[in-house]
Amino acid sequence: MTSVSKGLPHQIAAPLPAALIAASAAAATIAGAWIFEWAGYAPCDLCLQQRWAYYVGVPLGAFAALALAAGWRRTGAAALGLMALLFLGGAVFGAWHAGVEWGFWPGPAGCTGNAAPRASDMSDFLRQMEATRLVRCDEVAIRILGLSLAGWNAVISLGISALAAAGARGGASA
Repeated sequence: MTSVSKGLPHQIAAPLPAALIAASAAAATIAGAWIFEWAGYAPCDLCLQQRWAYYVGVPLGAFAALALAAGWRRTGAAALGLMALLFLGGAVFGAWHAGVEWGFWPGPAGCTGNAAPRASDMSDFLRQMEATRLVRCDEVAIRILGLSLAGWNAVISLGISALAAAGARGGASA
């Protein structure tokens, strides 16, 4: 048993269940993000960028599950390996964004920079209004159990990555 899958029951770390659970967890997570947005928690630019892992990962996980169900173990394992890398990157990005929110390091100037200089006239003011972003990347809209949504994204992405990696290893070794 690999080090990635030591903490997972063998049935979950098997390739097909891992693909199904990882894809389902990713789909549920992005659906949750949409629900929070619908409830009035507008995402910042970094939040929107973090969603790309899910937009790619859900179909990739579904493809892995279909490939494994069809008996294409290496193809399914490769897709799970890509999914593991994708969500590992998502976890790092989510942790970095959470660090921006906690003030550990600066975020991009486009969504965490200082306010624009004072407008000299009404046309300047209108131009600034069009370019102004209302949702800052360094301000937390909501914390759940002490973590922001970016922090939860890091945790969930890491879990999906570990599950996909365990499934990929199981699929490649069979």
